[in-house]
Amino acid sequence: MAKFSPLMAVPIVVFASFVGLAVTGMYREDPESLPSAREGQPAPPVVLSEFAGKELFDDAALRDGEVKLVNYWASWCAPCRVEHPNLEALSQEGLTIYGVNYKDQLDNAASFLDELGDPYTAIGRDEKGRMALDWGVYGVPETYVVDGNGKIILRFAGPITQRVIKNTLRPAIEKARGN
Repeated sequence: MAKFSPLMAVPIVVFASFVGLAVTGMYREDPESLPSAREGQPAPPVVLSEFAGKELFDDAALRDGEVKLVNYWASWCAPCRVEHPNLEALSQEGLTIYGVNYKDQLDNAASFLDELGDPYTAIGRDEKGRMALDWGVYGVPETYVVDGNGKIILRFAGPITQRVIKNTLRPAIEKARGN
C-alpha cells in the first residue's frame, strides 16, 4: 500500500480555494464594481492646493445641504476625456461637481479644461495624491456621490458614461436626496 503524505493534499486545497474565490467573485451583486470602504461614511478631509484662476472647495462645501459629485481627473488620463462631455451635461443640469485634479501639471490641466470645457463648480489640485489615498482612489477617473451632510453615498471607478449615469449615478443621487 502506498504511503499518503499530507503534502499531497496541498495542491488540491489550493485549487479548491481558487475555485471558491472565483465562484464568489462571479456571483457578487456587481462583479465589475470595486468595493469602497468609504461608502456610508463621512467624506475624508479636503486638502487641496489652489488651481490658478478657479474657485477652491473645502470641507464645508461638502456639507452644504446639497447633493454633489467629487470627480478625480487628470489631463493625462484618456478615460477622463471620454467622460468629460457627460460631466458637462450633468453640470448643465444644475448638479454641483467638484473637481480634484490628480497628480497633474497645472498648465496641462488648464489646457484640458480650456479645450473641453469646465464642468466644475470649484476645483483643487491634489499634486501628490495624498487626498486621493484618504478617499480610497485607485486611479482616475473616479467619481463620488456625496450627500448634503458630507456622507459618501457611492464611489464609481472609471469613466462616467450615459449608461453609468442612468444605472448608477442617478439612483445614488436620488438616494442621497432622500427620494
